[in-house]
Amino acid sequence: MSNGDIFEKNHDEIDFEFLGNIRGKEWRIQTNIYGNGSTKVGREERYGLWFDPTDDFYQYSILWTHTHIIFYVDDVPIREIKRTESMGGDYPSKPMTLYANATIWDTSEWATNGGNYKVNYNYAPYIAKFSNFVLHGCTADPLTSLKCDDASNANVIPKGITTSQRAKMEGFRKKHMQYSYCYDKIRYKTPPSECVINPKEAERLKKFDPVTFGGGRGHHHGKRHRRAVAI
Repeated sequence: MSNGDIFEKNHDEIDFEFLGNIRGKEWRIQTNIYGNGSTKVGREERYGLWFDPTDDFYQYSILWTHTHIIFYVDDVPIREIKRTESMGGDYPSKPMTLYANATIWDTSEWATNGGNYKVNYNYAPYIAKFSNFVLHGCTADPLTSLKCDDASNANVIPKGITTSQRAKMEGFRKKHMQYSYCYDKIRYKTPPSECVINPKEAERLKKFDPVTFGGGRGHHHGKRHRRAVAI
C-alpha cells in the first residue's frame, strides 16, 4: 500500500516485498513500514519462507488500523507494530492505494545480498498471478479526508492477535526472522520506541548477512487503476 503518487515528498507505505532469489535457495520476504516520507528511517524486517511462493497460491494480508499494523502469511501473523506516541508521523496515517505487481523495480545492493547477485534477464518475461483480492475499509479522498468513518466493516476487521496466533507468530519469528531494524545498531544507536529487545534474538540475528540500506529508497509507480482507502 502506498500514496506516493499523491504525496511525493511525504508518502506512507506498507508492503510485502519478495527479494532476489537464487534457484534452489530459500526464498526471502521483506516487510516495510514507512510513514510521512521516512524512507531513510524505515522499519524493515526480513524472513526466510518455509515454502516456495512460486509453487502455489499463498495468502498475504495486512491489517492496518489507527493503533497497530499486522502482517500475515496464510493467516499466521508474522509481524506486529503497535503505534507509540513518539512515532509521530512515522506511523502511516494517510489514505493509501493498494498495488500488486511483478515489477522488478530495484536491483540495488540492499535487495541482492550486497550486489553479489545481479538480475538474470534470461528468465524474462516475469509473470505473477493474483487471485481472491479482499479489501475491507472505506474509500477516501486522500486530499480532503484522512479518516475513515465507515463502521460497516467493524465486525470483519480483527481487533488484534489472539493468544494462539501470538504463539504461532513468536514461533515464526524465532525460526524464520533474519533481520529486524530493532537490532540494527549501525542504523540506530538507540532502538526506536516501539522495539522490545530480546538479547537472545539479537545474538541469533548476528549469523545472517549484514543488510545495507541507503540511496534513493523509494517506489516509482506507473499509471495503474487505483483506489484510495483509509482504515
